Amino acid sequence: MTEIFYSLLLFVVGAIAAIINVNAGGGSSLTLPTLIFLGLDSATANGTNRIAIIMQSVSSVYAFKQEKYEQFKLSIKLSLITLPGAIIGALIAIKIDDDLFQSILGIVMIGLIITILFPSKKSKIQDDSEDKKITLPLFIAFLITGFYGGFIQVGIGFILMAILNKAMKFGLIYVNMHKVFVVLILTIPALLVFILSGNVNWFWGVSLGLGNAAGGWWATKVSVKKGDRFIKTILVAAIFIMALKLLRILP
Repeated sequence: MTEIFYSLLLFVVGAIAAIINVNAGGGSSLTLPTLIFLGLDSATANGTNRIAIIMQSVSSVYAFKQEKYEQFKLSIKLSLITLPGAIIGALIAIKIDDDLFQSILGIVMIGLIITILFPSKKSKIQDDSEDKKITLPLFIAFLITGFYGGFIQVGIGFILMAILNKAMKFGLIYVNMHKVFVVLILTIPALLVFILSGNVNWFWGVSLGLGNAAGGWWATKVSVKKGDRFIKTILVAAIFIMALKLLRILP
């Protein structure tokens, strides 16, 4: 009975997280702490969360394709740049001490709160063309993003949105389209690292992933905006409480 309840809980949390992930980013700040609070160690929670991320990303990429928003040639090019960093990040994540990982995660989530409460102004220049030159600074930015995604994953959507919008000048729809594709590709080798090291709970991962897939598909179909004020308020409150718990400020 407890397992069924946990599975349903993870499905709901996964759906909410996917809606946040597709429209903005930071949904893993709900799923990862939830897995930790259900009893998984940090490495296993990190690996299990990758199952859900992949299921969500596949669903969302498919929905974008249905809506005729795709630039797969560029998406693949950007994704390949992230792969070396993603593998290195995942290898570090499976070896890091639980307490240190949770402290880093808590600090990251507080940083996410700041980006949500004080978002940067939208760029007035928009260029949705696929013919983009990958400069050295962009190459380095995606390489570092891959490392971060392999290591923690939480908030990678915000980082990719900043690069795609501010540096590459994509509008929001194409920002989110490229974002979910890049996250899908960089998460695959990271998940393999966690699987090979035995740091995955498949039952909870699939339960969470089904919610992520449903939420990701729905969010892509219904909206291309970052989410309304109510969702942001709930997200900030949830992240803040979980960050305080992980940092041991709250019991």
